[in-house]
Amino acid sequence: MIAVKNRADRVVLYNISWQQFENLLQDLGESRAARIAYDDGNLEIMTPLPEHEHYKEVISDLVKDIADTLDLDYESYGSTTWKRESRMAGLEADNCFYLQNEAAIRGKLDLDLNQDPPPDLALEIDVTSKSLNRFPIYARLGVPEIWCYDSGELKIYLLQNGEYIESETSLVFPSLPIRSLPRLIEENRTEGRRAMRKAVREWVRSF
Repeated sequence: MIAVKNRADRVVLYNISWQQFENLLQDLGESRAARIAYDDGNLEIMTPLPEHEHYKEVISDLVKDIADTLDLDYESYGSTTWKRESRMAGLEADNCFYLQNEAAIRGKLDLDLNQDPPPDLALEIDVTSKSLNRFPIYARLGVPEIWCYDSGELKIYLLQNGEYIESETSLVFPSLPIRSLPRLIEENRTEGRRAMRKAVREWVRSF
């Protein structure tokens, strides 16, 4: 029996088998707005709100701008569905990036976590609004770093011994005070996206 917990922007299904999860992904297709998270039989389907998408795009752009300014190779895979049946875990981040392991996946369009490394960095926006705790899912997928943005605050979590520990320092950009990014975003919001990105590039060069 499948139990359902429903809210305006999300639905949570319980007692979902892995095959049902796979079938649902196939039925929903790739061109959809909803985001999926699967945790050992529990499945959340969430439709992002406009504010969520705004910050997802802003912070994603800033990650790319930082990497470009530091002359670092990177790859972005957006809201790719990452999954491992052996771990009963599947998830779509708000965005995800390869930096340290970029060379290992360069040019690949079909990634498999059974043989390819997981993304080095995942972004999660408005984490308090999501019903499923995504940290255990990310941990079983092996993602080493998560940035969580919520209510004007950006927190960094690093995977250590199977659990995420909050950190002041990022693994992907260890020389930068990444938690200062929300302040830069707010200071330049009224100037527009281009001004914001320019300000972040100048900020990176100051270190």
